[in-house]
Amino acid sequence: MNNESNPSNFKVDKNQDNTLSGQTTIALREAIVTGKIKPGEKLNEPKLAEQYQVSRGPLREAIRRLVSMGLVEHIPHVGASVIPLELNRIIELYEVREALEGMAAGLAATHMNEQEIADLKKLLVIHRQHCENNAGEYMQTEGDFDFHYLIIKSSRNALLTQQLCNELYHLIRMYRFQTSRFKTRSNRALIEHEQLIYAIENRDPALAELLMRRHISRAKESIKSYLSTEDSN
Repeated sequence: MNNESNPSNFKVDKNQDNTLSGQTTIALREAIVTGKIKPGEKLNEPKLAEQYQVSRGPLREAIRRLVSMGLVEHIPHVGASVIPLELNRIIELYEVREALEGMAAGLAATHMNEQEIADLKKLLVIHRQHCENNAGEYMQTEGDFDFHYLIIKSSRNALLTQQLCNELYHLIRMYRFQTSRFKTRSNRALIEHEQLIYAIENRDPALAELLMRRHISRAKESIKSYLSTEDSN
């Protein structure tokens, strides 16, 4: 990430698992999220062990962790594969996101402090600059550089944070990344993020929740439209 996208006043999560299986999990996770290992692709253990220079033990542990994240599915006597990019799975996930992230946005409007709001505004500037400099491409990030992640964290609700920032987080990232080619949607998403900041800054929980739910619902409809077009080609 360049300096423009990584200002020193933003924190980067350093709480990583530095064991061999932990680092292998991270490497495989990012390859899956970004599409280097494609949806539906079978995980070839000998090939992956050679590629990542790791023995079968840590590799299998990494795959087990990816199964628990929902990024990989294991079928007995068949093996492990990346979950497919199926419309029904995405719709179910986005329905959950709409409800939970809407609630998180409403809580953030109550609990977010002035510094957190300032950080959210700075992050929006970074994302807008990236979009302008990359032909309308939406900036795909994680952790403290993820607009939604910051809002969820600021809800101050541990259960919501656990579900959205841990259990579902990388699955959400995968679907967002795989469907991030909607450049007209990217511009609209930035406007919707700006509206969300307005509601949070004005301490309006009902408006913040409504705007977040609409934001995710519109993203869901864009994905449905894209996948329907892909299926017809």
